[in-house]
Amino acid sequence: MKFSFCLITLNEEANLPRCLKSCADLADETLVLDSGSTDATEKIARDFGARFERQDWLGYVGQKNRVLSLAAHEWVFSLDADEELSPELREEIRRLKQTDPPPAVSGYSMPRCVLYEGRWIRHGDWYPDRLTRIFRRARAQFAGGKVHERLEISGEVVPLRADLHHHSFRDAADHWARCQKYARLWAETQFEAGRSAGPLAPFTHAAFRWLRGYLIKRGFLDGAQGWRIAQFSAREVFLKYQLLREMSRARAGRVPPRP
Repeated sequence: MKFSFCLITLNEEANLPRCLKSCADLADETLVLDSGSTDATEKIARDFGARFERQDWLGYVGQKNRVLSLAAHEWVFSLDADEELSPELREEIRRLKQTDPPPAVSGYSMPRCVLYEGRWIRHGDWYPDRLTRIFRRARAQFAGGKVHERLEISGEVVPLRADLHHHSFRDAADHWARCQKYARLWAETQFEAGRSAGPLAPFTHAAFRWLRGYLIKRGFLDGAQGWRIAQFSAREVFLKYQLLREMSRARAGRVPPRP
């Protein structure tokens, strides 16, 4: 098997060296599609031998599909700049590269593990967060709204065992800022699809998210970090439905939308 590792970037100089180093000796091709970086992202990518292309921002779905279209090989590994292959995943992929997958196999999934405040999170809503990241390019494409794109794939997906590491948030302020960003993008997507939210939706959905992540999925086993993750997750869900409700009421002429 030959792999094209495909990334999209915007000002990723802090993350990109770690990411590219983890896959450099496994990649038969590395593609970096950038949407306007003003830092050292391009230099870092080229220093690692990556093919560097530019594309004005098309949204997460459009950008990820665009970089896939540039790949030279049948098999691609879709990787985010703030991720890296764990040593165990590197060895699993090294073995995989020596095989010839059956025609029915279209992809491989792997669990993703987040490093949060110095601790690997292995419970709650964040783990195992199994994602299909290796796939036949001709049988898959990204779809979805403005945020949380999903991969649509035709054929069998085989699970791998080793973790993909995710270095997601710098600190609590960065975490909450992203929660707010994603909540608004989600609300806008739902609103544009004609959906609305009732008065109790922010409260019921937020409560369920907290209960699911912290108690049902045992987020409490991740200590103080597990508590903060559950709190932020619930706040994000509350905000998502509150924003959708405000947009729906504004459309009906009842209240002005929040800026």
